[in-house]
Amino acid sequence: MGFLKKLFSSEPVKPEKHYYTFNVKCNRCGEIIEGRVDLDNDLSLDYEDDREVFHVRKGLMGSNKCFQQIEVEMRFNSSRELIEQQAQGGTFVE
Repeated sequence: MGFLKKLFSSEPVKPEKHYYTFNVKCNRCGEIIEGRVDLDNDLSLDYEDDREVFHVRKGLMGSNKCFQQIEVEMRFNSSRELIEQQAQGGTFVE
């Protein structure tokens, strides 16, 4: 009975999204920019030494008048945990 109630209920069931959020400070103007990676859709799969490694590359730009683009590259293990990160044009902020 619970199945039919869920099937015909008016509330849509949304799948839980998994994001990795981070902050980067612009080297030019000092603005702190928040970025996020959708762990379900943004990652690309690579195989290194018979293990799965996911990577993503993002371009970020702040909302101030600087317009400096910051390129971020990240690598994740098969459990989608961060193992490496690099930024050009900015630095990561904890």
